[in-house]
Amino acid sequence: MDRLAALYEQCGQSPWLDNLKRSYVTGGELRRQIQRGIRGLTSNPTIFQKAIQGSADYDAQFRDLVAAGGTTIGHYWALVLQDIHGALEQFAPLYQASNRGDGYVSVEVDPGLAHDTQGTIDAARGLHQQIDRPNLMVKIPATEAGLPAIEQMISEGRNINVTLIFSLDRYQKVMDAYISGLERWAGSGATDLSSVASVASFFISRVDTEVDHRLEAIGQDTALALRGKAAVAQGKLAYQAFLRTFSGPRWQALADRGAVPQRPLWASTSTKNPDYPDTLYVDSLIGPHTVNTLPDATIDAFADHGTVARAVDVDVIDAQSVWAGLAEVGVDMDDVAATLEREGVASFQKSFDELLDALRQKATELA
Repeated sequence: MDRLAALYEQCGQSPWLDNLKRSYVTGGELRRQIQRGIRGLTSNPTIFQKAIQGSADYDAQFRDLVAAGGTTIGHYWALVLQDIHGALEQFAPLYQASNRGDGYVSVEVDPGLAHDTQGTIDAARGLHQQIDRPNLMVKIPATEAGLPAIEQMISEGRNINVTLIFSLDRYQKVMDAYISGLERWAGSGATDLSSVASVASFFISRVDTEVDHRLEAIGQDTALALRGKAAVAQGKLAYQAFLRTFSGPRWQALADRGAVPQRPLWASTSTKNPDYPDTLYVDSLIGPHTVNTLPDATIDAFADHGTVARAVDVDVIDAQSVWAGLAEVGVDMDDVAATLEREGVASFQKSFDELLDALRQKATELA
């Protein structure tokens, strides 16, 4: 059995692909990945920038769009949504076969809305209504402004992928927003809550990149000994928070009406530091009711030499010790999270803006 398939069959973790481009939909690569064990797909503005600017696969459609008139932003969404529709179609059989457990495809709202609650609500609702597929997840960032939008979308019975989570405190607020949204949906008359699914995307490798930089600036042996440990420790502590939150009477009242837990999703799981094993952020966070969204290179690495074994709730005491040690040497994890959130929002906005600029330039050349 391929290690990707074994992740789910043996450990209850769903591997998703963190990439999408036109050739994957039209050329059979997406079907091949599904056959080897990939159970869902995520996308973001940076992925689409690379896809659209990195090939000629979109040129024919773009020429037709320009000839028909309209706006550059409209052209962007037309290009993106054709890929999303194609991916949704190919994952639909898995969505049905898994009883809505997997087979989801995620598309992100305009990154410029990260601090605009009502704008995010309108955009997320609009994408759900326009695409109108049950295995769609719309991505909303876990900013302070995003939290009410997440709750509102869940209260309307819409699938949401919460992205850009960097702290345990914000993660708890995300889970609370999901549960509150389900309670509101149930209160509005929904009798079967099983049709709503959500994941909470906890970014992993970027945490180590930022924390390691701070540990090296501190320079003490006790600080340097913590390099490469913060991200996995935080992931393991996040999983403990997941187990606590989706248990007890409040959750059980929703589960009795069919509600399913909001699964933690490990994102940004490619290893940025070449000194670390290339499957570190997969091997270390395997466990039931989780998702790991993987770029192509990490998929291939894990399929070749990853370790299929439950790990996310192993050595939790060590994770707590790492967490305490970071505070003791002077690493402010709240500030780390705030920094990474700013950088994450800015990075997606930059990709979005650069792609729109490239499309405007291309449209001028076609005129």
